[in-house]
Amino acid sequence: MSILALMLNATIWGLSWWPFRQFEGAGMHPLWTTVIMYALSWAVVLLSQRGAVSEWLRSPGLWVVTLAAGMTNTAFNWGVSTGDVVRVVLLFYLMPLWAVLLARVVLHEPLTAMAGLRIALALGGALAVLAPADGGWPVPSSLPDVLGLVGGMTFAFNNVMLRREAARSPGARALAMFTGGVLVAGLSAVAMAGHGLAPWPSLPDAVWLLPLAGMALLFFVSNLSLQYGAARLPANVTAVVMLTEVPVAAISALLLGGGTLDGKTALGGAAILGAAMLAALERHRA
Repeated sequence: MSILALMLNATIWGLSWWPFRQFEGAGMHPLWTTVIMYALSWAVVLLSQRGAVSEWLRSPGLWVVTLAAGMTNTAFNWGVSTGDVVRVVLLFYLMPLWAVLLARVVLHEPLTAMAGLRIALALGGALAVLAPADGGWPVPSSLPDVLGLVGGMTFAFNNVMLRREAARSPGARALAMFTGGVLVAGLSAVAMAGHGLAPWPSLPDAVWLLPLAGMALLFFVSNLSLQYGAARLPANVTAVVMLTEVPVAAISALLLGGGTLDGKTALGGAAILGAAMLAALERHRA
């Protein structure tokens, strides 16, 4: 049951790019969709978790979680809505690279030989994915590429901070994460709307409110599934199961026209996934 819960979470995230693009086609920028989606979940947590607000307000570490979670969701949702889904998801899953470096800085964890191998694999995979087809420097070539990288980096930071704040109540941590999704995406949307880059939210018909509410419900269930499964399984098992998101996103994008896959991207993706598997193996040995 716990593994199924994690697979449900990964599947929802892996398929999330498609409804985000449908809403964008109907006139709702991904940032506004993110704000509305997380506002509903935020309201549920706020009303059901008494004491979560006061605990969040007096916990500076949870403020950092708020910022990191907000940047993660904003970057990922925006990236997969506007770019090549396969590239964005693979760059997002460079988390093993960022996790090693952040755990060293924040948690003072030692750098091991296995960690060095993970860094080498992740970096090699990133260089392959980012390498231009006509040669040149392997650097992000579009905004979605940057969003994928930023999203993965802040997600790793979010996970490290959640480990640091493990003594806080689940309600306070959930409130911090949903608050971040509303605040960061909201401020970004308002700033872009002011420059004409993200039109104020509008849908062609009220019937669109039903799938929007359904999407918010799915993401709320996804969060609950993650908390349920991660609390009952070893960390290494959780890490491996969560990689289900990559093939789900890649296959759905290839079938539905949301991305492409060439040889160098496939090679780079294999290296990135290999780094993630090594991270899970290292946690198991620890």
